[in-house]
Amino acid sequence: MFVPFDSLPEESKIWIYQSNRKFSDEEIQEIETDLTSFLEEWSAHGQQLEASFVTKYNRFIIIAVNQEVQAATGCSIDASVAFIQNLEQKYEVDLLDKMNVTFKMGEHVAFKPLIDFKKLAKEKAVSGNTIVFNNLVNTLGEWQDFWEVPASESWHNRFF
Repeated sequence: MFVPFDSLPEESKIWIYQSNRKFSDEEIQEIETDLTSFLEEWSAHGQQLEASFVTKYNRFIIIAVNQEVQAATGCSIDASVAFIQNLEQKYEVDLLDKMNVTFKMGEHVAFKPLIDFKKLAKEKAVSGNTIVFNNLVNTLGEWQDFWEVPASESWHNRFF
């Protein structure tokens, strides 16, 4: 069952998918419509999941589930990954590769393969103060507090 994103508790489980390119506004509208439809029907062991999503910077899709109502299970998680894979094919993007880094360069959101981010760090083009998106956060509360952080405060700090 789809619910408003801001109604979910901080303990809700989240999954963050970052695109290797920025989506157009029209693509985001289509994705949000499709996500709403998917989440309306999403269930685990026959029980509807209380779930929502938000898109950010025309690049990120964040899906959240209230685990207090019903936990997402293997089959339901598989269904969500299949949904994301369909988005990848439809829009010719990569949403599942975790070996990429997204970070801010001023107001611009940049995307680089991890190896290129390491080079930027070595060349001092990015620093520990660079705002990065820590997609390893697991809960809505962690996402709110620790998603957009200086690189020195995330797993990215190993490069400085």
